[in-house]
Amino acid sequence: MTEARGRGGSRPGGHRGAGAREGDGKARAAFTVNGERYEILFDGYKTLLEVLREDLGLTGTKHGCELGECGACAVLVDGRPELSCLRLAVECDGAAVTTVEGLAAGPALSRLQAAFADKGAAQCGYCTPGILVTAQALLDRNPRPTRAEIAEALSGNLCRCTGYLQIFEAVEEAAGTGTQRTAGTGAQGHVGRTD
Repeated sequence: MTEARGRGGSRPGGHRGAGAREGDGKARAAFTVNGERYEILFDGYKTLLEVLREDLGLTGTKHGCELGECGACAVLVDGRPELSCLRLAVECDGAAVTTVEGLAAGPALSRLQAAFADKGAAQCGYCTPGILVTAQALLDRNPRPTRAEIAEALSGNLCRCTGYLQIFEAVEEAAGTGTQRTAGTGAQGHVGRTD
């Protein structure tokens, strides 16, 4: 049986640590996901990825290799990118988790998401959620990264469709360091660097 409660369902104390183990292999943890507080009862063996997708219905975070090699499952845990397939959910007790669904404020895309759309940085889209949250963590700590810093930050995120160039350009555009397009000119409307 899974129990998920929104705001107000937090455990007393609200500190980060291992959640409570319960009978029948169940575990209970309280954490904040995309700004909303949850107390969740789940199977103790579940990873953060499984709890996000199966128990909370946040399917933007993707099952990829489940070995920590592709980056498709990346989320932010206390502002740092982590592979949710390698992290037990019970270890996230008291943590703040951000998934791709939490990047936008309301119905409008975040600046980074809009840049990905503008640059065609998502093709099949399977890797995109992990890349977006990892890139957002980079921009949060370094608002004007170089191309080399972007490549380094995203080195754990695999993409088989884009060849990475559009991804790097989208992060640069979101940072204000990339090329800009003239409205209505499509992909050929580059007018130069903005810095």
